Amino acid sequence: MDIHAKTALLGSDWVQNVRLSVTDGRVAALEAGADPQAADLRVDTLLPALGNLHSHAFQRAMAGMTEVRAAGKESFWTWRTLMYCFLERLTPEHVEAIAALVYMEMQEAGYASVGEFHYVHHQPGGGTYDQLSELSQRIFAAAGRTGIGLTHLPVLYTYGGVAQEPLSGGQLRFGNDVDRFLRLVDDCRAALPDMTADTSVGIAPHSLRATSPADLAAVLQQAPDGPVHIHISEQLKEVADVEAKLGQRPVAWLLDNVPVDNHWCLIHATHMTDAETTALARSGAVAGLCPITEANLGDGIFNGSVYLDQGGAFGVGSDSNVRISLTEELRTLEYSQRLRDMARTVLVPGEGSVGHTLYIGAARGGAQALGRGAGEIAVGQLADLVAIDRNHPSLCALEDHQLLDGLCFAAPDTVVTDLWSAGRHMVQGGRHVARNGIIADYRKAMADLLADG
Repeated sequence: MDIHAKTALLGSDWVQNVRLSVTDGRVAALEAGADPQAADLRVDTLLPALGNLHSHAFQRAMAGMTEVRAAGKESFWTWRTLMYCFLERLTPEHVEAIAALVYMEMQEAGYASVGEFHYVHHQPGGGTYDQLSELSQRIFAAAGRTGIGLTHLPVLYTYGGVAQEPLSGGQLRFGNDVDRFLRLVDDCRAALPDMTADTSVGIAPHSLRATSPADLAAVLQQAPDGPVHIHISEQLKEVADVEAKLGQRPVAWLLDNVPVDNHWCLIHATHMTDAETTALARSGAVAGLCPITEANLGDGIFNGSVYLDQGGAFGVGSDSNVRISLTEELRTLEYSQRLRDMARTVLVPGEGSVGHTLYIGAARGGAQALGRGAGEIAVGQLADLVAIDRNHPSLCALEDHQLLDGLCFAAPDTVVTDLWSAGRHMVQGGRHVARNGIIADYRKAMADLLADG
């Protein structure tokens, strides 16, 4: 397949009249100054598509259900209690239908791949399914239907808190000891031969509050090289609890006690000292930022300017999926910094375009976090591509060097016209090719959940 773009972002450069050839899901050739008539498909402006590095797909179905203030002060912890009640009703069929909608919406917003931080493993009450990986395979089915690139991240969740309290209530659907968790990971990998070549399995110790130092060490010793994701330092209570139990704040403890490197992604990291921020940046790991969810849950603000000044890698994810919008994640990230600092153009080390820093940084960091050969348009890379309509009113007045600023700060996601996940042309004319059926199945699943009360 050959694609002609009037303009394409190659590395950091805007290039005109680019013909791109895709073979076996990868960019096979690039030619500048090409004749548009020689291509199979013509688009306006072509960009590397981002990876969404952190998703809990099932939470998408809760959007709008948790925005009422109850007696007393609302917090992350009261939201979490409501989430546990919700997931008690989910069947495997619900999980698959919700995930398919989520992945379709991600692709229509410009994401070519996703890291699914998957921690719902068992039946209500904690009993296992006949296949230990039943719910993971439902995620695989949703990814197969939508064509999205998938890095599946089964979660180790063993304790109800940092003091190793037993799991209870909704947490029972998450629970595994180390041995059963490793069997689960093996089962997930065994299910991959029928999937696309760009589907992979990593691991995700949930957090320092839901595992133990000994269990974390055991899992890392047994797991092969690959992506390792962990929730870290999301809430002030979490920071205080970990410090009281382990003697250090979460980020400091992890970096001092675990061989964190470029295979790691630390999700949220919203409460860090400058010293922790610098150490994380220098570790080579990716900071996995979820600005919409972090704002929705009142998590806090990432120490972004210090982190970028130290050369830290970052990417973005939609986490709770309360709102799936690539452009809004990026602008919320920058706006959080502006509100904190009462300044403008914060997330640019030195001088330059904020939009360029955000988009290029998130493209490269997301690909690294997902263990995915993508993040830029280059020969040999996966053809994770997104085409946008530069004639849209939010972009039509902008020159090349302003385009990513317009995309990040002014444009809606509807500027996306086409998207390819590893060469699979899943969004065409702004709509996912399987949109109607996916939405119908989602509505049916929601009607079923509501009927259960």
